[in-house]
Amino acid sequence: MSSLAPTDRPLRKDAERNRLRILDAAGELFAQRGLGVTLDDIARHAGVGVGTVYRRFADKELLIDALFEQRLASMCAIASAALEQEDPWDGFVYFFEKGSELQARDRGLKELLTCSAHGGGCVTEARKRLRVLVTEVFDRAKAAGVVRADAEPLDAPLIQFMVGAVMDRSRDVEPELWRRYLQLVLDGLRPCAATPLPVPALGVEKLDAVLRRPAPR
Repeated sequence: MSSLAPTDRPLRKDAERNRLRILDAAGELFAQRGLGVTLDDIARHAGVGVGTVYRRFADKELLIDALFEQRLASMCAIASAALEQEDPWDGFVYFFEKGSELQARDRGLKELLTCSAHGGGCVTEARKRLRVLVTEVFDRAKAAGVVRADAEPLDAPLIQFMVGAVMDRSRDVEPELWRRYLQLVLDGLRPCAATPLPVPALGVEKLDAVLRRPAPR
């Protein structure tokens, strides 16, 4: 039995090394090009055969789960830090600014936050944790009277979706342009001189239905 062990150990090291190469390659491609990249794309970028990718991750959703659980945890950390800001409005702005900065650097994360069709169980649970924290950020700001009363926590993904559209369109021309439109949105969320909204916020089921829809071509 002992004569087999030296042969087994390098295989395990190779498998782990390949797994890390796949995750690094997927992280780079997802950040640059979004979640539409294929496992074939990832295999080429990692310098491994596509069969190696499938042995580690049977489908792309498993790979997304493995890669983005921690990145969603970073969004949760931003929301938690927003709640620690002494001023509720500063915390509200902090969440959207820092969260948007993270998404501007990672197109895959942006798409994951604005499309609930991607990801498995780990991503789903991370999204739930984030939704709870975002609700607290909104509720705290509304209770302090610094955010308009008809703004709802479930507006947040669609705000991110709108700002994200600017990121995508202007990335190669003026990559910081999204900051201008985020500021316009934030000013529109202040209670002073707010025009009553003509349509109510979506509920959870309708929001998820919207976020699952593919972008029109």
